[in-house]
Amino acid sequence: MKAKFPIQRRLPHEEPASEDSQQVSAMRHRAHEVLVRRGLVHVADEAELVVCELITNAIQHSGGREVTLSLALREGFLQIVVSDGGLGYKPRPAPPGAADEHGRGLFLVQAIADGRGGSWGTCDAGAATWCELGLAAG
Repeated sequence: MKAKFPIQRRLPHEEPASEDSQQVSAMRHRAHEVLVRRGLVHVADEAELVVCELITNAIQHSGGREVTLSLALREGFLQIVVSDGGLGYKPRPAPPGAADEHGRGLFLVQAIADGRGGSWGTCDAGAATWCELGLAAG
């Protein structure tokens, strides 16, 4: 599966446009449906969370104008790649404070990847973030 959508230009301190935020939900649901149709129900919920977090980061932090979501099966793994065209920003998990409302997404991605025998990272000078989830059931 591959899907693209435009995002609106905004200043770093501005909230994303509602149209951009709606794309998070749309892509999350689309990924879930594709995985269920392919018989990958056992990984669909976790993949949906990863898609949500990576797309949210791309919209909020990249400064790019378009986001691309790709799902592919590779050697026993589901590979999720979110590309945003924003070179130089490399997301890293940083411990959020107890009262922080944001900042836990990459911890969640890392925990899900670890729990499924996979990993995550960035490539293309930060323009893409990827996550691999093992497909073995259970």
